This record gives sequence, C-alpha cells and structure tokens, in this order.
Amino acid sequence: MTTLMEVSPRDGLQNEARPISTPQKLALIEKALAAGVKRIEVTSFVHPKKVPQLADAEALCAALGPRPGVSLTGLVMNLRGVERALATGVIDDIGMVIPASDAFAQRNQGMTVEAACEEALRVFERAAQAGRSYQLTIAVAFGCPFAGRTALDQCIALAERFAGAGLREFALADTIGVAAPREVTAAFGAVGSVLGSATPLRAHFHNTRGLGIANALAARDQGVETLDASIGGIGGCPFAPGATGNIATEELLYALERMEEGLPISLDAILEAAALVEAALERPLPSLVYRAGLAPAGEATGSAS
Repeated sequence: MTTLMEVSPRDGLQNEARPISTPQKLALIEKALAAGVKRIEVTSFVHPKKVPQLADAEALCAALGPRPGVSLTGLVMNLRGVERALATGVIDDIGMVIPASDAFAQRNQGMTVEAACEEALRVFERAAQAGRSYQLTIAVAFGCPFAGRTALDQCIALAERFAGAGLREFALADTIGVAAPREVTAAFGAVGSVLGSATPLRAHFHNTRGLGIANALAARDQGVETLDASIGGIGGCPFAPGATGNIATEELLYALERMEEGLPISLDAILEAAALVEAALERPLPSLVYRAGLAPAGEATGSAS
C-alpha cells in the first residue's frame, strides 16, 4: 500500500526567505497530523547559517513533543546533526542525503560523494546505537544543476554501497525536477533489483517542469512504497538554482482518490493546512488543486469543448 511522507515543514519551508515562526510551523504540523498523516519530516539539524529558516529545530521539537503512532523524521548532514536530533527525544527517524554528483555534493555539503558516504555510515551507526531508524535519499538522482544529466549507474552504485546498511528505506530524489516517467520506471527498477525486498523504496519529486505527479505515479507503479509530498506544493533547495516546489500533497491525494486508491488522509483537512501555509508565506501557492478546488460532486457526463 502507498504511504505518504509529508515534507512541507522541512523541505517545503527551507528555501523561503520570509521567516516562518515556530508556532506557525507547529500549526502546520498539527494540521497535517490531524488530517491523518503518519509520517512527517519536521525539520533539519543543519548549521543555522546554512539554512536560517530551520534554525529553530530544537525549539520546534520541544513544542511538538513525542507523538505515539507517528513517525517524526529529522534530516541531518553529519554526526553533529544526529546528536542534536537524538537529544530532542522526539525524532525517531534519521534522514540523510547523499548527492549523486560530486559537483552538487561539494556545493551542498562541502565534500565529495565518497566522503558523504563515509559520513552517512557513521551517522547510521550512531542512529542504530540509539535505537532509531534511518533512511537515505539520493539527491539529484536524475539531473544535477552543475553536472547535467545523472547517469543511472551512479544511483546503482550508491544502492550497492548501502544495500547492507540496514536502511529503513532508500529514496531517489529529483531535486531539480527534470525526470520523466520512463526514466523513473527504469531508475527504480534498477535500484530495486540491487536492494531487493529487504530495503523499501521511497520517491521524492519536484514539479519544476510539470511532471511531478506523473513521476510519482510511475514510481508507485514500479513498487515504490512511500511518496514524499509537500502541502501547497512548496519547497526548493537552497543549493540548486532554479529548483521549485515539491509535488503538492493535495494533488497527490486527489490523483489517488480519482483512481479509487485513496489514502486514509483527509484531503479537505490538507487543503485547510494549505490555507495556513499560504497565509504564513503571504503569497499564492503553486498547487493547482488548492487553487482550483475539488471536482464538483455532481459532475456532468458527456463532453464539451
């Protein structure tokens, strides 16, 4: 069954210039949880100078508190980050990102891909010692703003490197939104063959070129269990020029509902959460479903042009 990872509090907000307060972030998370979201990436434990929007990571976790029955993810970049996440007593799932290209790794993390892999293994060892789950996302898995198209072999090599690492899941991220569905099918088919059933797959798409939802559905059809999405379609990477928002949670839920394969998450409640996001950002959201609303209950039959 498809599951959702809500990423708006972290990936959704990290690139926003307008400061979003801790109470506003907490309200967004509470709305998402009330809607039925069971997995949510709440923040990132990175240096505040790198991502000022998420400088309140500890304060947000303290306000949130433990949530039984819900998986709360914190993104980290190094051992210092994982120690901060563990110290909150709230984060139960550690997220780590490794770029598929050295060019992006140097700009995003100040190290090579190989060095990032070594740091990830140390982070995962520490998380395991603390009894936390941990997962890995491969950034720029389909294309890099500095190195161009990403060769599938680079993603396969990373899957091989972490096949025995005890990951909760292995994800491919289209950080700059360049992928098309056939590429998605091929990529997840290849890494899935390497990892086998012991390591579930997750997909993270941006809608930069309008193919985000199509790519998410292609990944799902390839056996990907978890799809990342962001309320309102907000998001972007501070280190990827031109990268725009994640696929919108409400658009993904709408597509699945129209396919009669809906998730146990209230679409109406997610749209209410999107309204909170729009008010906080003081700008229109990119989500088309939020702007257009749900389809009328009494849709007409026949055709029109």
